[in-house]
Amino acid sequence: MYFDLGINGDYEGMYAWLDDHGARACGEHLAFVRYEFFDDLFNELNTEIRTEIDILEKNHIYVIYKDDAGNVVGKFLVGKRVKAPWIGYGSAEEEEAVDES
Repeated sequence: MYFDLGINGDYEGMYAWLDDHGARACGEHLAFVRYEFFDDLFNELNTEIRTEIDILEKNHIYVIYKDDAGNVVGKFLVGKRVKAPWIGYGSAEEEEAVDES
């Protein structure tokens, strides 16, 4: 799970939630979490996250998981894809942005 809660985000709430779920740190704002769900991962996780953490409009939470076919996929639980800060630094021509949430 990747999370970016911005400057005024509820990091205490997020850290408490991660600690309660035995999450392992994988770098700044990135954690490995084993999350048990019953029927719908995103609805259940979304409900729990929004109950435990004060979510602001500009927050981002991205969940990376294996689907039923065993493929690794990712989806925004909160927020959406934004323009990368490195755009324009490379030598490649800029391509049209595609939202791959």
